[in-house]
Amino acid sequence: MKKILLTVVLGIAVGAVGQSTTQPAQGQPTTPPAGQTPTQAQPGTPPAAQAAAPVIKDPAEYNAYVAAVQATDPNAKISGLEAFLNQYPNSVMKNQALEILMQTYQQAGNPKKTMETATKLVAADSCNVRALALLAYFDRVMAQGGDPNAKQLLADGKKYGQQGLDCLPKVNDPDIAKNKPQMEGIFNAAIGISALQDKDYPTAVKALRTTVDQNPNDFAVVYPLALAYLGQTPADYQNGIWFAARAAAVAPPAAQPQIEKYAHSQYVKFHAGEDGWPELLAAAKANGQQVAIKPAPSPAEQAHNMITATPPEKMDFATWEFVLSNGSPEDQATVWNAIKGKAVQMNGQVISATATEFMIAASSDDIDAKKPDITLKFEDKVPVRLMPKEAASLDFQGEPASYTPNPFMMVMEKGQLLRAKATPTTKKPPVHHKPAAQ
Repeated sequence: MKKILLTVVLGIAVGAVGQSTTQPAQGQPTTPPAGQTPTQAQPGTPPAAQAAAPVIKDPAEYNAYVAAVQATDPNAKISGLEAFLNQYPNSVMKNQALEILMQTYQQAGNPKKTMETATKLVAADSCNVRALALLAYFDRVMAQGGDPNAKQLLADGKKYGQQGLDCLPKVNDPDIAKNKPQMEGIFNAAIGISALQDKDYPTAVKALRTTVDQNPNDFAVVYPLALAYLGQTPADYQNGIWFAARAAAVAPPAAQPQIEKYAHSQYVKFHAGEDGWPELLAAAKANGQQVAIKPAPSPAEQAHNMITATPPEKMDFATWEFVLSNGSPEDQATVWNAIKGKAVQMNGQVISATATEFMIAASSDDIDAKKPDITLKFEDKVPVRLMPKEAASLDFQGEPASYTPNPFMMVMEKGQLLRAKATPTTKKPPVHHKPAAQ
């Protein structure tokens, strides 16, 4: 895909300068279209004809230019154009000479000189979109390739990319108009990769999506687009996961397993399950229509599912806590009406204790956090000899009397200390995820 994009840029340049090698007959003034060889001024040439085309008044300058552009050997053409530009730095044909030189350096496989010449051309002609496209493209590709000067290259690429987008509407060249979408893709790619590096995710998404829609097989822009979607706050999981899966499909073979693993992890994080992943990955590999992903159930939905699956009397304390904290008013009422005032025997960890009131952590999550979730009240004072130490495991009985959902605290009355161990409280269900933002 990189070669295709580069071919587009060079193809436009070649089309523009391809007619520049034809020398007009001496003494026969012409009015060539933009991009053709200039006319040498001749005595008696009508002023209107001279004004319609670039006119070189100096015969020596004219001959130097024509000899350079008509050279068939690339090295001879390069030498001739460099000599022409050095000898005639203010020539009316300076921009065209630079453009032909830029193309010739590229054809000769000299990227350093290609970029140097493109930079000179942009300095002389700020809206030369061919040069801007080459600069934006090379800066971005070199930065992504690990160039030690990547930060500056990305900044330069972004500058040339924006400059190119601003100039495109002003250009009337039919070759450029024909290839405008590809040019926009090159400019947007440079802007998007730079914005991603700066963590400007909205800008990166806007720019890269334009490029990816045109080039869905280019890993160098597809994967960054996925990262831009997932880097936003809140993350756009629908698009981010899809393009991460698409990136896995078009990644270099050595990188495919790692990219696929990342896409899968984001899918499970958002969906809270494996179901649907094989179908989404298959569609992404086939470059098919984007597959919608069902988000994980909200806490309220999870709470309702718990009510549906298990009667409140058979739930553990952690499940009571989750439903009473996250469920709808109706689901909270279902649990609370089933357990309120009923004697419950359980085990917990003492956080603090007085003769009439123990603060206890009863769910495994709260035990780990050393956070009380039960206030156990006694009708009579607990004897000193039976007072538990802090962090001690405790078997007890109480009757749920009231609760507050957030932060969660259940008050149990008629507390009793038990001799035999109750069944340990199980850990909270592992799927208590908050719904991811869409």
